[in-house]
Amino acid sequence: MEQMHTHISRQFNTELEDIRSRVLQMGGLVEQQIEHAMDALIKGDTAQGEAVIMNDTQVNKLEVTIDEECSQIIARRQPTASDLRLVVAVIKTITDLERIGDEAEKIARMAVRLAGEERPKNNYAEIQALGGYVRHMLHDALDAFARLDIEAALRVAREDQKVDQKYDGTMRQLITYMMEDPRTISRMLNVIWAARALERIGDHSSNICEYIIYLVKGKDVRHTSLDQVEKEILGKINS
Repeated sequence: MEQMHTHISRQFNTELEDIRSRVLQMGGLVEQQIEHAMDALIKGDTAQGEAVIMNDTQVNKLEVTIDEECSQIIARRQPTASDLRLVVAVIKTITDLERIGDEAEKIARMAVRLAGEERPKNNYAEIQALGGYVRHMLHDALDAFARLDIEAALRVAREDQKVDQKYDGTMRQLITYMMEDPRTISRMLNVIWAARALERIGDHSSNICEYIIYLVKGKDVRHTSLDQVEKEILGKINS
């Protein structure tokens, strides 16, 4: 009897590790989608932009596969406590990753549109920095998920404020361009949509960090200030 229990427990652990690994696989694919979409935008590469649009189906399929696996675990294993929190956190995380994939697809669509227009001398420098910052934020969020590191998750969540600041600065710059030269309006509107997609990726990356805290500590912090979370979870107040 003890043997059977051990076997089931090991198999359950394998299943839980598998869904965690699949989340990271999906996260890696989404990171790649953002990188390629931004590259297509900056280089005016229509083929690469269209490839990103086509590859969004892979992201969607992974979400469906992982979601089904989570449903089966809940039905078969009836997990409790931390095991249940892991399954719930995975379901929430893959939803945000799928939405990040959608935002990458939007950037790729803007890249395809912009490829046919006159390219600016600065090569879209106004959103290159924002794109790099957001990609780094998502990478760090996934790394915190892999290590279940709540201190790292809190640090990454705070980065969303900087993303918002950079986005606001980018928007002011783009609006200035349109006011100074109305001929740029069509092009700048497409760039604005791409910048908005990047800002949303920052929001989704921050959400993933909140799920990590929920998974590790069992506390829902979605509507709690980061200062309060840090005080309650880590037992300290930022100076």
